[in-house]
Formats: sequence, C-alpha cells, structure tokens
Amino acid sequence: MATFKQLLQASFKSNDTEEWLDVHFTRPIGLVFALFWNRLGVHPNVITILSIFLGVGAGWMFHYSDLAHNIWGVVLLMFANFCDSTDGQMARLTGKKTLIGRMLDGFSGDLWFAAIYAAIAWRLMPETIPFTTVKWGIWSWVLCAVAGIFFHSPQSSLADYYRQIHLFFLKGKNGSELDHSEQQRAIYEQHKRDGNIIGQLFFYNYANYCRSQERRTPQFQEFFRSEGVMELRSEDISQNFLEESRKLMPYTNILTFNTRAIVVYLSCLINQPWIYPVFEITVMQALYVYMHRKHENLCERLKSKKVKK
Repeated sequence: MATFKQLLQASFKSNDTEEWLDVHFTRPIGLVFALFWNRLGVHPNVITILSIFLGVGAGWMFHYSDLAHNIWGVVLLMFANFCDSTDGQMARLTGKKTLIGRMLDGFSGDLWFAAIYAAIAWRLMPETIPFTTVKWGIWSWVLCAVAGIFFHSPQSSLADYYRQIHLFFLKGKNGSELDHSEQQRAIYEQHKRDGNIIGQLFFYNYANYCRSQERRTPQFQEFFRSEGVMELRSEDISQNFLEESRKLMPYTNILTFNTRAIVVYLSCLINQPWIYPVFEITVMQALYVYMHRKHENLCERLKSKKVKK
C-alpha cells in the first residue's frame, strides 16, 4: 500500500510546476480531502461544484468592509482552493476524468475571481479614490473590469500554457494538456455533427482559448511545428528547453492563484481593496511581459540552433 508521501507525489503534475506553497500546504490538505471524499465515493466533479459555491461566497464576503466578513472571505476562498486542488488530485489518482470535469475546472476559478472583482467594485463605489476627494462611483467597475478582462485573464491563460508546454517536454503528451486549436476545432465539429450540446459548448470555447494562446506565442509555434521537434523531447534541444523553461516556472506560478489570493486577502483585510486590481495592472503585468519575452526568446534561440544542426 502506498504511503501518504508517495500518494502526494503521485498527485503532483510535476515537481517543476508545483509552487512551494502548494507542495507544503495546499496539496497535502487537498490529498487528505481527496482520500476522504474518494472513500465516500464522491466524484471529483461534485468537489469542483462545491468549490464554485465557496469561491463565489468568498467574493460576496469581500464586498463588506468590516473585518469579520473579510476573514470569512479569506476562509471561504482558501477552502475553495483546497477543493480545486482536491478534484485535480482525485482525478490524477483515480483516473476519473470527464469532459464536464474539464469544463467545470476551467470555469470555477473564473467564477471565483469574477465574484471577487464585482465585490471589490461594489465595495469601492461609495469610497473616495486615494489621495483625492472624488468618489470612485462607476470608475471602480471600470478599474475592476479592465484589471480582470484585459490583464488577469491573458496573464493566467499564458502562464497555464507555459506550464503545459513544460509538462509536454518533461512528460510527453500523456503528462500534459498541451492542445492545439485546430484539433480542438475538429473535435467541436464532430460534436456538432453528433448533436452533443455540452461537447459543442466546451470545445468551441476551448478551441478559441487555445487559439488566443497560440496567437501570443509565434516563436514557440514555429519552434514546435518545426520538423521533428516532437521527437526531440529526450534529446539535446529538449533538455536545453527544459533547463531554461524551468527558470521561468516561478513566474508562471506567481501568475496563477496563490499570489493573487494573498494580495486579495491583504488588501481587503486592511480595507484598501483598490490595491488588488491596481496590483494586477502594474506588478502582475510587468511579470507577464517579462515571462512572455523570455519564453519567446528561448524558443527563437532553440529554433535557430536546430536549423544550424
């Protein structure tokens, strides 16, 4: 029988792509939950749905300005994240992966943060803009909409893409979810012919999601599509790629959940919630630009190296 430590390791996507806080805090708690729910026969999709209610509930708590409600918001968002970790760990350990599960998993985090942005915007409306006597009013909604749609969403999607690229070169196709928009579009067309509404909904949106990632990574697309690159995963270029990509993994982790959540917690607890959307637009965007440039430069160098060979 496997030990807890062995099960924990097996539930990781990879050591390269796991964040320190997840390895030492979120994943162990998630695994305890996973073992408990699995013993009761609960499907991972149920846990994902629970995470949605918890995350949206956290957003509701953050629209209040008092400390007690905000602490509840922190607790609910932490448990939403535990549940999100739990469903992924259960799926990896038990093989219980479904199309609906993929839809819910991608949708859940978006709903959490949509609720959080709405809560912050609502909370700020009657407050004055820092260093002025002007009330936020409708501008709080503009700030949060810009931060969420034009900054948060592209940042997290590209960070996820780079992690999946790294997992592909580390573990191969079976160890990653590195998908191409043309393939996903073909699957959508098949579901359309079959009349599968759920499949159509998921793969239409997923194909567009993949396409948005591909449009922003032209150098990687050329490198990846170059003749024979997929067969080079275990050879020189692949190892060079992994060595350099590994250095960028801390940036992809920052641009996912934990850093965002911590800033939400702190900014709301000190009653300065405007800090979070401003942090997205400034600090997180600077990291995004740096990560993007470094990754594209890496792919361009390796592509040139392969051509020379």
